[in-house]
Amino acid sequence: MIGKLPENVLESVLETIPIEFSVVDENNKVLAWNKHNTRIFKRPPGVVGKDVRNCHPKRSLDKVETILQEMKAGKRDKARFWIDLSIGPDKQKQKVMIEYYALRDADGKYLGCLEASQNIAEIQSLTGEKRLLE
Repeated sequence: MIGKLPENVLESVLETIPIEFSVVDENNKVLAWNKHNTRIFKRPPGVVGKDVRNCHPKRSLDKVETILQEMKAGKRDKARFWIDLSIGPDKQKQKVMIEYYALRDADGKYLGCLEASQNIAEIQSLTGEKRLLE
């Protein structure tokens, strides 16, 4: 990153970006997440410091473990998938994209994983163009 953000500005940026994320360390322990009150995939605050395996349903746990193992071994830097999920006040099925990104230091050492999720239903419906301030 070029420049340095004051902590309060960085926190505001992380809560404002239109993506919810979770960060786990190199030992698969949950470090933090954003958008606590509006998350698609909610978790209790007590999950911080716990194994990330406790945050995933059993049916997908083996896949999550494989992704994290491959990232740690340097065989993978990202994984992307999408699912139809009943969310929102009307519980309509909407497309949710989930991406995992390996976090590495400048020397390539594995630091952990960033899991980013976003409801992309509105993005999928875009057509034509809309210019700035239109």
